[in-house]
Parts: sequence; structure tokens; C-alpha cells
Amino acid sequence: MKIRYWIVTGFLAAGAITAMAGTAGALREKAERGNDRRSEERRRPTKENILAFAKAKAAATQAKEAADVAASGNAFAINLYAKLAHKSKGNMFFSPASIHTALAMTYAGARGNTEKQMFTTLRFPIDRRWGSPPVKGEGMNMRITGRAIPISAPWSQDRVHPAFGALIKKLNTPRKGHDGKPAYELVVANALWGQRGYPFRKEFTKTVKANYDAGLEEVDYVKATEASRKKINRWVEKKTKQKIKDLIPKGTIDGMTRLVLTNAIYFKSNWDEKFEKGATKEGSFWLAGRYPVKGRLMAVRVPLMHQQEQHGYLETDTFQAVDILYKRGDLSMTIFLPKQKAVSLAAFEKTLTAKNLTKWLGQFKRKSVQLTLPKFKFTSQFGLADTLKAMGMVDAFSIAKADFSGMTTADKLFISAVIHKAFVAVDEEGTEAAAATAVAVALNGVTPRPAQPKVFKADHPFVFMIRHRATGSILFMGRVMNPKR
Repeated sequence: MKIRYWIVTGFLAAGAITAMAGTAGALREKAERGNDRRSEERRRPTKENILAFAKAKAAATQAKEAADVAASGNAFAINLYAKLAHKSKGNMFFSPASIHTALAMTYAGARGNTEKQMFTTLRFPIDRRWGSPPVKGEGMNMRITGRAIPISAPWSQDRVHPAFGALIKKLNTPRKGHDGKPAYELVVANALWGQRGYPFRKEFTKTVKANYDAGLEEVDYVKATEASRKKINRWVEKKTKQKIKDLIPKGTIDGMTRLVLTNAIYFKSNWDEKFEKGATKEGSFWLAGRYPVKGRLMAVRVPLMHQQEQHGYLETDTFQAVDILYKRGDLSMTIFLPKQKAVSLAAFEKTLTAKNLTKWLGQFKRKSVQLTLPKFKFTSQFGLADTLKAMGMVDAFSIAKADFSGMTTADKLFISAVIHKAFVAVDEEGTEAAAATAVAVALNGVTPRPAQPKVFKADHPFVFMIRHRATGSILFMGRVMNPKR
């Protein structure tokens, strides 16, 4: 009886366990199905997720295209520097970003061959991809050969201007310091100054306003030429904090002027590591190519600043280069210095191409640098019409050939003048720089500190540029031949 009792009890217990296991399995399966449904619901794109993804993708595309247009501006900068350096023998300073932007606004109204020449001269971006060329075939409009070739796709007007807008927005948004205030001052401003009552195309003014924040200000070139000139100059002076005065000289605009496009850029920042004022001493700055006594160079006495800090550094067989950060590191001054004092700066300038510059900027390494740099301050001014013509922008300045029909439905317009003026001051605290451009359109990683610092003594002519590192844009560029002038 006892044996039978335990056998029956065992069967009942086993059945109960099996039933419990089945119930647990069913519950687990149900829970897993619920989890799967919730996971599927989480994976299912919501309206908010779709919008967030689209916004992030658009921002990434916008940043990429802003960088592309900045790179095109740098290529334009190097070409323009070569032309200006060939004409000028002394100190030189200009803002390629200002000139590029002012001409880009003008380009919005260019059409036909004028548009093509401006596109090429301004070095606007071109997409390059591999594809198969269409070939005409019998009985069909075209067929694909299957043979891949490189295809160039120049950016359209609709693509160029929004990229400029994104770049300007980035430049006009300085990073803030720990106190909540901008770590540096950087302002880019644009404006259109049109003849009162003149029929400008809405498409043109809308494009320039939307992408360059350049509103159309009405003036009267016909009846109040001098008052119009002074009004534009006052705007430039205000936007550059009184550093650029009288941008447009008398006689530059007249009663035939219908539009002036202006760009102003202002920058001021302290160095990330300031120079100690007590370390500044008077010293010799050697002038290249001057031989008052056979075999001897000529020098001028100037204040030379000194420091030993970590900087970006590059050295080749023929030159040294240093990259000095401004506060917060968003911008820097890059200096290229030939190794030999007696060698003309022109020898280095011949090697300064857009391709070489890109390569060199990628080779800087953080090193301890014993730096000597002169204090300097000067202003440069240029009329750029002949220079831009030499660079390929010919038709835009021709009364007979210019096509700016994208600006107006009325008279035939041409560019009568492109004027640029720039100011720079460098001292122990940092740098202040400003520039303005006017286009007049008339009728018909850190490395360990080395035991021995690199010595960088800028006591002879050098090339320098101020770069916005976040976008890669060269905002200002120039050379110092004599800091005393």
C-alpha cells in the first residue's frame, strides 16, 4: 500500500510540475511576444524621430557645403595673393573672405558667359564623380556605353548661395567663454545699396537677403551722389569699428551707378597664450634684398615680442611655419618664414599654391616653440578691377559684354569698380583686423614637450594668414616686409 501510495503521489507531483512548467513557459512566451511588440514599436519611426533625423542630416550637409565653399575661397585667396604680391613690393594685407563674399553676392545676378567666368575665377566648388557618358545610337536618343569616366558637375546658383549663408552664420557665431561672453569678436556684414526706384529683380534681392542677410538700402546716385557715397562709407566705418574709413573714394561712383554691394568683416581676439609685455625688446628686422654695403643686409629697429609656448609647428628644408592660436582656439595666425634672411620672400611665394597650403596645414605638430614676432600695424588698399580681369573675370567689367540680367529687367549693367581696404594690428595682447569690399555696378593632437624648443625668429620678411579653424576659411592674408612702415 505504501509503495502504491508513493507511486501515485510521485505521478501527481510530476504532473503538477509539468503543468507549472507549461504555465511558466506560456507566460514567458507571452512576455517575449509583448517585448517583441514593444521593441518593434520602439523601432518603428515616429514623426519626431523622422524630423530629428532629417534635421541632423540637413545640418551635416549644410556644414559640409559651408566647408566646401570655404575651401573654394581659400583657392581664390592663394590666386589673388599671387597677383597682388607681384604688383606690390612692400607690406600687404587683405581679406580674401570679404572679397569672395562681395563678389559672390554680385554673382547672384550674373548670367551667360559672365556667370561662367565669375564661377571659374571665384573657384566655386565642382563635384567630381565617375559615370558613363551618353552616346547617340541608331533608333534611340542615347544609350549607355558602360565605360566609366570622370564627370564634372559645377554647383548651381541655388547651391552656392545657401552654402555661403551657412558659412557666414558659422563665422558670426563665436564660441562663448566660461563667463558666457564671446571669447572673441568676429562679425561679417553685407548690404546692397541700390538706386531709388530702380527695378531690381525680386529673385536677386531675395537670394542676397536670404543667404547674405544683405537688405536693399535705397540711395540716390543720380541726384545725391556724394551723399550716397558718404552713407555707404559710414556703414562700413560702423561695421568695422572705425578701422576702415573712406572705403569708396571720391569719383568712384557717379550718376550712372545703380548698385553698390558691400561686405565688411571685423575681428579682434587675444592670443590663447599672451606675450609678456616685459619680454618685448627692440631688435633688428632684416629687410630682404637690401644691400647698402656689399655682402651685408639692411635692418630696421622694431619692437620684437618673445615667448616660449606650445604651438603648431612645421619645418621644411626652405621654411619654418608656426600656428599661433587665438583665445578658445577657433582661430589662429599661421606664419610662414623663409629660413634664410637673404633669400627673397618671392621664392617662397612661388611655392604657395592651394595644393601645397592644404598639404602643409595637415603637417603641423604641437611643439615647444621659442617664438620671436615683431609688433606691427598697417593698412592696405586695392583697386581690384585689373587684377580680377587678369584672373579671368573679363566680361563682368565690359560695357559691351557684361551680363547681369539676373539683377534687373531694365538697363544693361557692368561692374565699374571693385575696391578693397584692410587693417591689421598685432601686439602682445592679440590681433585686431578689419576689412571691407565694395563692388560698384553701373549702367551699360599634443606631443610631449621636447628638451630643446624650436626657435622661430620672425626677424625678416614673412607671409601670414588668419584662419577660422572650424571652417578652414582664410579670413585675412598678407605679408610683412617692414614692420616699421
